[in-house]
Amino acid sequence: MSKAIPPRTMTVIAVLLTFASGASDVTSFTRLGNVFTSVMTGNITVFGLSLARGSASLALHTAVAVAGYVTGVAAGTLIGRYRMDRVVAKSPAEPAGENWPAHMTLTLAAELTLLAGVLAGWEATGSRPAGWAQYVILAVAACAMGIQSAAVVQLGLGNVSTTYLTGTLTGLVSAVFRPEEEIGWRRPGVLAGLLAGASLAGVLVAKAAWAVPCLPLLGVAAATVLGTRSVNSR
Repeated sequence: MSKAIPPRTMTVIAVLLTFASGASDVTSFTRLGNVFTSVMTGNITVFGLSLARGSASLALHTAVAVAGYVTGVAAGTLIGRYRMDRVVAKSPAEPAGENWPAHMTLTLAAELTLLAGVLAGWEATGSRPAGWAQYVILAVAACAMGIQSAAVVQLGLGNVSTTYLTGTLTGLVSAVFRPEEEIGWRRPGVLAGLLAGASLAGVLVAKAAWAVPCLPLLGVAAATVLGTRSVNSR
C-alpha cells in the first residue's frame, strides 16, 4: 500500500537522487571509460562517435553502460511489479500520485547494494579501475542508475526525472514563459542537485578520488531514509 509524502519532502528526495546520479556520471566519465551511467541518450551518441572513429574500446564501454542500465530498469520494474501485485491481492489498488509505494524502500535498498559494490571495487582498484574491473564496475554503476530511474517513475513525480533531465530543463524553461503555469521548486531543485553532485564529484576526482563513489551512495541512502521515515511518521 502506498503512503502519501508531503510535496516538499518528495522534492528533497528527488534532489538527493539527482545529486547521486550527477556524481555517478562524473565518476564514470572520468574513470570508467568516458561514458555515462544514467544518460543513455548521451551514451548512444558516444556509441555513434565510436563507430565513426573505429574505437572498439569506446564502443564496448558504451555497450556495457547501456546494458547495465537496461538491466537495472528491468530489475527495478520487476521488484515494483512483484510487490504491487502482492499488495493489490490483499487490498484495493490506490490511485497513482506522489506516494511512497510499499516496495520503494526495497527498490532503493537494491540500488544501495549495487553502489556499495561500486565503492568496494573502486577501493580495490586504487580508485583507477582498468581492464575487466573497469567494465564490471561500470556495469554495476549503470545498473544502479537504471534501478533508480525505474523507482522514480513509480514515485509519480510527473515530468521530473532524476537521471535524464533534458525534459525537466525543457519543462522549466517553458514554464518561465508561461505565466499561468506555476514553476515551483522541484524542477530547478533537481537541476541544482545534478550540478552539485557533478561539481563535488569533479573536485573529489582531483583531490580525493577514493571518496568519489561515496557521493552516490550517500545521496541514495539519505533519500531512502527520508522517504521511509516520512512514511512511518504519518
